[in-house]
Amino acid sequence: MPAPATTASPSSGVPDSRADRTVLDADDISRALSRISHEILERNKGADGVVLLGIPSRGVPLAERIATRIAAVEGSSVPHGSLDVTMYRDDLRLKPARTLLPTQIPDGGIDDKVVVLVDDVLFSGRTIRAALDALNDVGRPRAVQLAVLVDRGHRELPIRADFVGKNLPTSLVQRVRVHLTGVDDEDAVIIEGAAS
Repeated sequence: MPAPATTASPSSGVPDSRADRTVLDADDISRALSRISHEILERNKGADGVVLLGIPSRGVPLAERIATRIAAVEGSSVPHGSLDVTMYRDDLRLKPARTLLPTQIPDGGIDDKVVVLVDDVLFSGRTIRAALDALNDVGRPRAVQLAVLVDRGHRELPIRADFVGKNLPTSLVQRVRVHLTGVDDEDAVIIEGAAS
């Protein structure tokens, strides 16, 4: 049996036993988004009054894909847009130079609607806290739900996703990268620094 592949550490030239590992491919992501779409419909008894808001950058195309799947089931379009959380982040003073991304609220707004926030990775929970603050400045939804492609754990705030594509236990030294066609060259979820 061949030995696992190793890579050389760029700083030391010593072989590194960690390697990047793809944990979700394009088919896996497609299945996860289909499941999330059906769960959203089931929980809300249909799509009436549901608005999807993606958190830039990769939450936006994920929200669009979920909206397309829901529309295929329901036979009608689902309002979707984007919610920039940049100015609401609690680390803004530590990293003040940030690019503002667009907030696009669908016609009809979010008042008295069920808003489903969509993001690629749920980690500490701080991005979602910022999203909840940003949402307060946009309107008053009836309820807010959270859909994420990957929940990697390590929460620092009491925030939980309602809809999860994949629970992915990770160590704090690892990084989870989501690649989506339209933004990247492929659909994939990759753990960087995964043990080989």
